Amino acid sequence: MTAAVDIGMSVFMDELAQHPPGERRRLLADAADAGIDHLHVGDHVSFRGGFGFDGLINTAALLNLQDALPVLIGIYQLPLRHPTVVARQLAAICESHPGRLRFGVGVGGDDRDEMRACGVDPRTRGRRMDESLEILRGLLTGRPVTYAGEIFDISEVAIEPAVTDLPILVGGRSDAALRRAGRRGDGWIGIWISAARFAESVARVTQEAQAAGRRIDRWEHNVTIWCGFGDDRARAGRRVSDAMRSIYHLDPDVFARWCPAGPPDAIAEFIVPYLEAGARSVSLIGRGESPEHVVQCVAEVRRLLAGEAGVSGAADARTAATGAR
Repeated sequence: MTAAVDIGMSVFMDELAQHPPGERRRLLADAADAGIDHLHVGDHVSFRGGFGFDGLINTAALLNLQDALPVLIGIYQLPLRHPTVVARQLAAICESHPGRLRFGVGVGGDDRDEMRACGVDPRTRGRRMDESLEILRGLLTGRPVTYAGEIFDISEVAIEPAVTDLPILVGGRSDAALRRAGRRGDGWIGIWISAARFAESVARVTQEAQAAGRRIDRWEHNVTIWCGFGDDRARAGRRVSDAMRSIYHLDPDVFARWCPAGPPDAIAEFIVPYLEAGARSVSLIGRGESPEHVVQCVAEVRRLLAGEAGVSGAADARTAATGAR
């Protein structure tokens, strides 16, 4: 498992922005020095009344603040944008930071008003996604693209320079999302899902790729996990549930089974089945005492998973200590 471990840390840009530029660079440098493998950002335009962050702009900022870690966008709301504009943005980022971007996309739709605010009929988001991915794939080759679809119509459009090192991951748990990942993606992103269902979804993605005549030597499957860090499990659980309630306006109990809370060894234990199910990378949306605390905890999770025996060993020790009390 050691070679396959790729553990990332989600960055809340509004929190990072509270620090002076020098402190931002120091925090991200500390993440790289601690052994964290990638940074992770989300994307929303106007979610649940105005919450949001632009995934590509924030990615560019993170890449410019440090030179070591790649960034995974998960999940970029592609149907809310025109694919030609997105292709230009991706080409610009990848020209400056080749090989350091992983592009995760999804249809969105959790907040239909967000789509309407962008002039998009929510009922068209699946078709928009399919057409956008086909156009985007073509444009990233650098060659002229002509496409006439139900949503988009372009003629002899080219975007240079070509982008040759950009994995595109597709998120979503529906049959349509899994089909899309297999037929148009380089990997799949799962969130709020059991390890068993993750394995089933990975198998389905592979089947869809084979049906489309695609051969992928290395899938870039990712699982994204909200988690709370702290020795006090109840307090750590409140950290993550408060954050999710604030963003999603939902009862956190709906997601609790997929959002572990506790010290790093407990989080590492939770992750192991997902790695066994086919996840190539894990992005942790961690809530802790401070950004520095989250960096330390994510790095410790990564260290434990790199030496998998340490996960069960730490868990056994904690269980024994609990029993002794």
